[in-house]
Amino acid sequence: MTGRKIVVLGDVMLDEFVWGDVTRISPEAPVPVVDIRRESVHLGGAANVLANVVALGANACVVGVVGNDSAGERLRASLKEASPLQTDDYLILDENRPSTTKTRIIAHNQLVVRADREHRGAVNGPVEARIIETVKQAIKDAHALVVSDYDKGVVTPRILGEILPLAHARIPVLIDPKMRNFLHYRPASLITPNHHEALRMSELEADSDDGLHRAARVIREKVNCDAVLITRGDRGIMLLEGDNDPVFVGTAAREVYDVTGAGDTVIATLAAALSAGATMLEAANLANHAAGVVVGKVGTATVGGEELLATFA
Repeated sequence: MTGRKIVVLGDVMLDEFVWGDVTRISPEAPVPVVDIRRESVHLGGAANVLANVVALGANACVVGVVGNDSAGERLRASLKEASPLQTDDYLILDENRPSTTKTRIIAHNQLVVRADREHRGAVNGPVEARIIETVKQAIKDAHALVVSDYDKGVVTPRILGEILPLAHARIPVLIDPKMRNFLHYRPASLITPNHHEALRMSELEADSDDGLHRAARVIREKVNCDAVLITRGDRGIMLLEGDNDPVFVGTAAREVYDVTGAGDTVIATLAAALSAGATMLEAANLANHAAGVVVGKVGTATVGGEELLATFA
């Protein structure tokens, strides 16, 4: 994966974590009182995809939108620190929205509450046009494109319509989808919904092996993608490639503490592996092992190349 360049398009976020202990219940309301011990900040959303790509040894840049606020400045600085390819040119300023920030309060390694600062409306015309031109320039020397859609308004039908045909003609295109843009994710090499999203997108209900197989076929037919990989939580993954039979792979996780960002790890590993010439099944197996590592960590996390290789020992 070393030397490969992955372009990420999507909703960049800041993940704030407030860590503490609970020893009493508030007299004002039946809620726990958290005694704060420390705080930490991590890249989230599409920015976390970049962090995962870089942790695996590849290169990455992320095209997204930030607000004119302190969280936006922190995102710019953190992304530059994470990747030498990242510059201010890749982050478009939108004065009409805040930088998306998720604040999680955690006590005894358990999430107590999450507070979000965000604006989910679609980006306006001038911002949309800048995103399109920035991605077009970024993918000229790239080896894969990831669309990390968190439904915060940065990924729009117009952007997908102009970027995906151009990228898919020459590099792998991977989509972490949301329902709002489902029918616009075309063409694509791989779409990676979780099992709940897959059932909604296919308008099916049976969350079983056979039901998810049918869901993957419906998704593939609707968006004409090359493959569908469905993440299934503690049941691992299912890969449907072309007209082949589905492949079910059990979870590689030994212990599950926190699933925050696991989807980012999956698609980052898939992109890095495919950009380096892996088959779809090889990439899926690597991604499943990578997810098994990060869910064993608390908070937004990444997995390094050596750490991933060790899971196959």
